[in-house]
Amino acid sequence: MTDIEVPAAIHAFIDATNAGDSDAFVGAFTPDAYLNDWGREFHGRDGVRRWDSTDNIGVQAHFVLKDAERTADDTYVATLTVSGNGHNGTGPMTFVVRDGLIASLRIS
Repeated sequence: MTDIEVPAAIHAFIDATNAGDSDAFVGAFTPDAYLNDWGREFHGRDGVRRWDSTDNIGVQAHFVLKDAERTADDTYVATLTVSGNGHNGTGPMTFVVRDGLIASLRIS
């Protein structure tokens, strides 16, 4: 992983995915989190857990942080390379961080 300065919650998102730790992954999100994956919407930690089981750890996803940019006070765009048994490729993920946790994640 690079030394790009991003919030600890984004590192937790990456590290938990790579370790296959679903509880730590879900714990990186706020209780009222919103996740949008190319228009598919998931709400709260239960929604995040469902997405994780079908599109992330459930398909052995692995993330490598390539770049990151802070675009607003609490908003970061991280370019991640994704590999595993699901989606593979490199692209942006937009995170909104609140109180040290991920409040919103948009994948597009």
